[in-house]
Amino acid sequence: MKPTTMVRLWSLQNVFFLWLASPKILELSADRCVVRIPLNWRTRRRDIHAMYLGTLCMGADVAAGLIAFKLVADRRERVNFIFKDLKAEFLKRAEGDVHFTNDDGAVIQELLRRTLETGERQEATVHVTATVPSKLGDEPVATFALTLSLKKRAARD
Repeated sequence: MKPTTMVRLWSLQNVFFLWLASPKILELSADRCVVRIPLNWRTRRRDIHAMYLGTLCMGADVAAGLIAFKLVADRRERVNFIFKDLKAEFLKRAEGDVHFTNDDGAVIQELLRRTLETGERQEATVHVTATVPSKLGDEPVATFALTLSLKKRAARD
């Protein structure tokens, strides 16, 4: 199944607003994830014509978590993952479709390795950069640091 379809189906059942935001997975590998969320009537503030802060945080959440989701699914491991915290810096208005880029695949792979070896909860910080290529090229409109927490599930869970 294509990654965009997988995320859209999952979000339809679990996080309805994510489904409404219509994310598209532009790239997904063990090393990198790029997610695009369009700026439209559902995702923008009407008074300033820029993307809602909540939508920006949701895009960062997807980009940061999707690599972990892919690695766990590919290995068919039983691992729970959550975000412990989120730090964000909003630099400019997001006045176009936003691309959320996570290049911390190596960090997430190491985190998963430690989690599976120890069986204990492990944490690492994952960085996501939000850009609006149509308006600002590679200049960030926001940066995010999310603490990803993984724990191996017991066989009976």
